[in-house]
Amino acid sequence: MYAIGVDIGGTKIAAGVVDEDGRILAKTRRDTATQDSSSVDTGVLDACRELLADFEVGAIGLVAPGFVSSDQRTVMFTPNLPWRDHPLRDNVATALGLDVPIVVENDANGAAWAEFRFGAGRDVEDMMLLTIGTGLGCGLVVDGRLVRGAWGIAAEAGHMRVVPDGHLCGCGLRGCWEQYASGSALVRNARVAIDRRRGEAHALLDLCDGDPALIHGPAVTQAAQAGDPLATELLAELGRWIGEGAATAAALVDPALVVVGGGVAAAGDLLLEPARAGFSAQLSGLGHRPVAAIEPASMGNDAGLVGAADLARLAA
Repeated sequence: MYAIGVDIGGTKIAAGVVDEDGRILAKTRRDTATQDSSSVDTGVLDACRELLADFEVGAIGLVAPGFVSSDQRTVMFTPNLPWRDHPLRDNVATALGLDVPIVVENDANGAAWAEFRFGAGRDVEDMMLLTIGTGLGCGLVVDGRLVRGAWGIAAEAGHMRVVPDGHLCGCGLRGCWEQYASGSALVRNARVAIDRRRGEAHALLDLCDGDPALIHGPAVTQAAQAGDPLATELLAELGRWIGEGAATAAALVDPALVVVGGGVAAAGDLLLEPARAGFSAQLSGLGHRPVAAIEPASMGNDAGLVGAADLARLAA
């Protein structure tokens, strides 16, 4: 049975038809119009209709960044889209008029499910996915099941407090993990380093035309991959925070595997080796328990839509 998966982000909507083996048979995309909630719905519906014109599907899965209700129908809150208690599932079902299962899920949960079923986690039963982007997303699979929690909001690990009274987070609290383990944290630290260590920052300055305000995460990765010591140090610091936070989470969920995805994961071992070291350094009972592997995600930017389609198919 074919299923449609739709990954709804703050800048684009990616949709595809996915088969039972996680293969994408067709893809389309729309820019996200964030003026109001109905504008986003229109983009989702347009993408679905384009795919439905050429394929017969038995389910539709939708993933979005934010809190999704336990019945997988409503987006309760998302920081980058104008949705508050938004009945996404019912809106799509009514507009399309299809008698097929339609489910809504958090985007990190969708990506985690895709990696578990078809990607880096396909050989384990317990894994944690970390998506390192503007923030830090997380999805958990325990004993082969996606962990959603009582109200559908489980695995928001990016908002574990790791530094009391630390950096202010967009959630309103201070010291959240994503303030130290995210692309935004990498950029903030790079700007500070350029300002304070200008004599060591020639490579980074070249990549931002001499203006630290223009530095971005891929530039730091590019400089590190070219051998720049300061950029390498910045990635190592980010990796350490990823590993140390994952060790804290491991005390609760004990994964066999931590999968690291998102744009920053393109740095490879420049990020992952410090993450592994940080994980081991902070893992409780080290030497008396197995140590989880930390590996890169393998599904890339398609993970969200593939996971969405597969979760919908399983609901059929």
